[in-house]
Amino acid sequence: MSHNDGVLGDDLRRVVRGRVLVPGEEGFAAAATPWNVAVAQPVRAVVEVADADDAAKLVAFASGAGLAVTTQPTGHGATGDVEGAILVRPSRLRGVEVRPAERVVRFEAGMSWGEVLDEAGKHGLGALAGSSPVVGATGYLLGGGMSWFGRAHGVAANSVRAFEVVDADGERARVTAGSDPGLFFALRGGGGDFALVTAVELELFDAPELYGGRIMWPYAMAREVGEAFLEITRDAPEELSVWFALMHFPPSPNVPEPLRGLSVVVADAVHLGGEAEGRELLRRFEPIPGVILDTRTGRRMSELGDVCAEPVAPMPVKAAGRMLTRFDDLVLDRLLTAAGPQGVGPLNSVQIRHTGGALARTPAVPSAAGSFPEPYLCNNVGVLATPETARLVAARDAEIAAALAPYTGERRPLTFMEAGDTAAAAFSPETLARLREIKRARDPHGVFRGNFPVMG
Repeated sequence: MSHNDGVLGDDLRRVVRGRVLVPGEEGFAAAATPWNVAVAQPVRAVVEVADADDAAKLVAFASGAGLAVTTQPTGHGATGDVEGAILVRPSRLRGVEVRPAERVVRFEAGMSWGEVLDEAGKHGLGALAGSSPVVGATGYLLGGGMSWFGRAHGVAANSVRAFEVVDADGERARVTAGSDPGLFFALRGGGGDFALVTAVELELFDAPELYGGRIMWPYAMAREVGEAFLEITRDAPEELSVWFALMHFPPSPNVPEPLRGLSVVVADAVHLGGEAEGRELLRRFEPIPGVILDTRTGRRMSELGDVCAEPVAPMPVKAAGRMLTRFDDLVLDRLLTAAGPQGVGPLNSVQIRHTGGALARTPAVPSAAGSFPEPYLCNNVGVLATPETARLVAARDAEIAAALAPYTGERRPLTFMEAGDTAAAAFSPETLARLREIKRARDPHGVFRGNFPVMG
C-alpha cells in the first residue's frame, strides 16, 4: 500500500460508514474483482456504501477531490476502464417492495434479478429480467436490458418509472419523466455515466402462469433443430420467446460427466402462459429424435433462471452480442458452415435469440435504449480458462462474427458489448449526441464513469 492509498483510505473512512478497502489491505483484491474475473480493475479504492446517504457523502467527497466513481453491483459487464476510480459496491442496499395494486416494484441497487423476481412472483407478477438470476437488476436496466419477456413488453429500461440517484454534486434526487426528462432519458439505457443509482421503481406485468425450459439434442441434429426454430419463430406470439444455441461443454471436472466434452444443440423457451398452450406452440420440436434432456415445465417466476441454468459463480468469460437483420435458411446455413461438423468449441455457446415484437416498437417515453428493429440477436460466449484458450475463443468468435457480418445490425445492445467496444456502437449518432450533451451538463468534471463512457 502506497502512502497516497493509505491517506485516501483514511479520508474515505472519515466520510462514509460502509467498508473501505484500498490496495494492499486484506480483502481489497477480492472486493475489486468483478463477476467476470478475466477483467482487471485497477481502482484506487473499493467502498461498500452503507445506504443512500452514505453514497451521497461518497460522491460529494469524490467530486471535491477530483476523483471518479464507478458503481458495480456485480460486474457481469465489467470492462476494466476504471483506472484510478473509486469502485462503489452497493451490496448493502437491500430493500425491495412490491406494490401489487400499482404493479410496481421498488428495489435498491444491491438486489439481483432473482431476488426481485422472487418478490414479484409472490403476487402473480413478472419483471423484465434476463436469463441469469445473479445479475444485478439495476446495472442491467441502466444498460437497456433484453429480457425473456421483451417480445411482449419491450426493452427492460423502458419499464422504469423512477430512479433514486445521487448526482455529481452529491445531492440525492428522485428522477422521473416529469421531474427531469433529460436525465431520465439518459438513465434508461444510457449506462452508468450520469448518476449513482441507489434504487429503481419498475413497472411489473401480470404473469399468473409461466412455462418454459430447455430441450437438448446431440450436435448432429443442429440443422433439424435450427429449421424447427425458424418455423416456430416466423409466427410466434409475442408471449413466446425461443432461443436456439450451438453449445460445447469443456472437458472440465466442473461439468457433469454425461455432458463433459460434448457438443450439443439446444432450444430454450419461455412462454407467458400455461403448459398446454406452450407445448402446442413448441410442437415443431417434438419429432426431432435423440433428445438428451427436456426440462420444460410450468414454472414460478422465481425459477426463471433455471431455464438456461447459466453458471452463477464468478468466472473468466468473453461474451459478445450482435443484432441480426435476418435469420433464415440462408443465414442458418452460414452459421452451421462456420461452426463446422464438430461444433462451436472452444466457444461455449453461439446463441440465436428471437427478438422483435415489443422490442422493435418505439417506447411511449423516449429513452437512450430506444428499440431494436432487428428480429434476432446472436450472443457468443466463451470461458477463458487459460491464455491459450482466450486466444482461441477470440479467434472462434471472430470467425462466427465474420460469417454473420452481412446480416449484422448497426447497433449493439449495451449489455451485450465487451471491453474494447465504445458507446458509439450502442447508440445512433443522434442519441449519442444527446447523451454527450446531458453528460456535459450534469457531470462536466466526469465524476461518474460507466462501462462504456459516452465521451470516449
